Amino acid sequence: MRASTPARTPGPAGWLLVLALPLLAACQAVQFAALNTSRAPPGVGWRHDIVFDSANGLALDAYVPARAAHAPIVVFFYGGDWTHGERGWYRFVGDALAERGLVAVIPDYRKVPDVAPDGFMSDAARAVAWTRAHATELGGDPDGVFVMGHSAGGHIAALLATDPRWLGDVGLVPRDLAGCIGLAGVYLFLPADSDDDDMLAVFGRDDGRQEAMPLNAIRGAEPPMLLLHGRDDDEVDPANSRLFAQALRAHGDEAELRLYPEVDHGQVLFALSPHRGAPPVLDDVLAFVHAHPQATHEAGP
Repeated sequence: MRASTPARTPGPAGWLLVLALPLLAACQAVQFAALNTSRAPPGVGWRHDIVFDSANGLALDAYVPARAAHAPIVVFFYGGDWTHGERGWYRFVGDALAERGLVAVIPDYRKVPDVAPDGFMSDAARAVAWTRAHATELGGDPDGVFVMGHSAGGHIAALLATDPRWLGDVGLVPRDLAGCIGLAGVYLFLPADSDDDDMLAVFGRDDGRQEAMPLNAIRGAEPPMLLLHGRDDDEVDPANSRLFAQALRAHGDEAELRLYPEVDHGQVLFALSPHRGAPPVLDDVLAFVHAHPQATHEAGP
């Protein structure tokens, strides 16, 4: 998985995935547009299209509270089965966090089948490194950088926080992160995933899948984690968060788990929208961030 970042030649399942992406992306673009405001909320500044990786044409958006100074920073990775999505769809997430005093950074990353998993993981690590390097320019604290993600984005965030190879490539270690927040994230591949065409098209079988599991990368040197999941999630089994939290605690790591009753896969994300209600995702995220203001550094990966 780490050897290279080549474009893949899709197999039968992969071609079905490629053919379905334009329609899926169009439907989601319309859905997300209804959640986003046309102007920045009062007290929030938008900084769009900041290039963090010119070689691969990758950019990010930053959402900055007015008069922010040494504020915690959340780098948010969106979901989309590792195959689709755009940072602009998630403006509502940036607004929600910035309105409550956090600097929010939402980067794009390359997708399957254009790259293998090591491609999007390298992109995610570079986005975190850029954020730390430019934290003070955004009014943030370089030692107060959290990673956060929903669904596939939760997987990306958790793998950054567990497997030291990814941040190691940019001169960092997982405990350089102040914390990791997962919303309905994928942290292990359950038996039911073994024949899932989408999962196979992204990770393949056997070694690739094992290396891609955050649960398998736990070493007891992880930053604090907050795992949020809906009990009625029928897309990503809540067992992902429950078993991941158990494994983290067994290694002596700090892991907070919130399982929300009568909440599905999308609702745990859309609770951050302007129309948010239950579950109290934003309140839980804020409480976690303010309880863990700075990273605990350690030498070496």
